Amino acid sequence: MTTSNWRGTLRRAAIVAAGFVAVMGTAATQAVADPTPDDVTPQVVGGTRAAQGEFPFMVRLSMGCGGALYTQQIVLTAAHCVGASGSNTSITATAGVVDLQDPARIAVRSTQVLRAPGYNGNGKDWALIKLASPINLPTLAIATTTAFNSGTFTVAGWGAAREGGGQQRFLLKAQVPFISDAQCRASGGSYGGLIAAEEICAGLPSGGVDTCQGDSGGPMFRRDNNNAWIQVGIVSWGEGCARPGKPGVYTEVSTFAQNIADAAAQLGGTTPPPPPGRTFENTTDVAIPDLTTVNSPITVSGATGNASATSSVEVHIVHTFRGDLVVDLVAPDGTVRNLLNRSGSSADNVDQTFSVNLSSEVANGTWNLRVRDAASQDTGRIDSWKLTL
Repeated sequence: MTTSNWRGTLRRAAIVAAGFVAVMGTAATQAVADPTPDDVTPQVVGGTRAAQGEFPFMVRLSMGCGGALYTQQIVLTAAHCVGASGSNTSITATAGVVDLQDPARIAVRSTQVLRAPGYNGNGKDWALIKLASPINLPTLAIATTTAFNSGTFTVAGWGAAREGGGQQRFLLKAQVPFISDAQCRASGGSYGGLIAAEEICAGLPSGGVDTCQGDSGGPMFRRDNNNAWIQVGIVSWGEGCARPGKPGVYTEVSTFAQNIADAAAQLGGTTPPPPPGRTFENTTDVAIPDLTTVNSPITVSGATGNASATSSVEVHIVHTFRGDLVVDLVAPDGTVRNLLNRSGSSADNVDQTFSVNLSSEVANGTWNLRVRDAASQDTGRIDSWKLTL
């Protein structure tokens, strides 16, 4: 059996689970059945029932997978949960409830699917589903850097509560710790083929807590620096469910953040959530005399890792001739990124937000907005500026 086929049999088409006897499940196309009373009793080892509204971005998909609201009209899920890209009205997304039988549930049909370009069963396990209408619920921001790819993660879903078990009526949740690529590969079997740049592992060495059949496509998430939820993974595959030494494998969302954003733009619909990050501001006026260069600093501390690929710089400069101005962002290591180079002709002032890829820069340190007046006669001041990392 080839690696591709082997991994394919392990894809997790359903919950947060405890491992019992080994039964390889392939429930990716299994519809959600009405559970018996035994099914809805939360007897999951390592998992507990989620509270109503605790994870409002969670989505249940009718083919037996999970997902999260990337925008109010686009669901982010796993590529192995869907067919080819194109028009698709066969999927129903259920949201707004933890109990799938709650009369208050919101159910919206799909209109289109966009599966990761080049997906062949190994890596690139992400897809987007566009809905016929927006769901008015909070969305889940995705990580754009590896800064959050460690620590303890939360997983949730309506999938099986034990290996080979049935789908759940109630949303269950659990926590799983990060596992290094080396430790994950050492788990043997198909884990030796882990694609480190595209996949991330999590689970307890002793087993007992995991995602399982029917959780595929659902998010793995944690808190960011602002204590907001941020998605770092997509439930992808594993050997069985919650077996000792056999962690869950998740699509590494940050690797594909730009691809996902581009795909969402291609699908259209509601606007994606703003990039996660902390915003810092300097509101101290700095005079800009003729033919002079001035700086306005912002010192960042307490951030984790690098800045974002979708960082932004909001600039407010009062000046009588903006065509005189050269505006740069200077990173803590001295790297200079030009934002404005004597553009705008004879217009007054600069009130503009610039998008900047700062993913190669450590977030902490002193950033400077550098402004040079390159011509005589007109003057002004830096009024304020904001840096969102």
